Amino acid sequence: MKKSDGKLKYNIAVFISGRGSNLKSIIAYSKKKKACYNVRIVISNNKKVNGLLIAKKYNIKNYFIDFTKSKRLGNKVIQILKKENIDLVCLAGFMKILPAYFIKLYNGKIVNIHPSLLPKYKGLNTHKRVISNGEKFTGCTVHFVNRYLDSGKIIFQKKIRITREDNAKSIEKKVLNIEHKIYPKVIEKILSNP
Repeated sequence: MKKSDGKLKYNIAVFISGRGSNLKSIIAYSKKKKACYNVRIVISNNKKVNGLLIAKKYNIKNYFIDFTKSKRLGNKVIQILKKENIDLVCLAGFMKILPAYFIKLYNGKIVNIHPSLLPKYKGLNTHKRVISNGEKFTGCTVHFVNRYLDSGKIIFQKKIRITREDNAKSIEKKVLNIEHKIYPKVIEKILSNP
């Protein structure tokens, strides 16, 4: 926890794999006076992604480490998280499955946002599957991470209606838009009510 403007702020780490659009909204929210957290570090398993450029732009410590491939690198990530006093790990478009030992160590301190109304449509290609199954609604889910894919305790869900004009691309855009709005606020809520 870090003191900022006279009040204590929680330190979060954001794990990404791509463009970092959720990261951007989390950083923007963290800059508000009322925010109870600070984005301390960003870790990506991909070297050349826009998300790392966003972190650099905001002078946030950032690392390229594909630690899911080796326990040695996993231990390096754990050392970084401990050194930076990380209170919560937030997965934001992180496209790798976290190792079991890592989840066990940070049990209850890792959250993810998934682009479907879990428990429906775990895994990849959610929007295509939603459309091909003729769903009337979709949305996104913020959940705690456990060792089973997209199966941790649900913290918050936001539902949107699917229209006849929608396709996988338009649904992706709509869902991403609500992710940007809800994820930073849900992170705030988790940290405010530990």
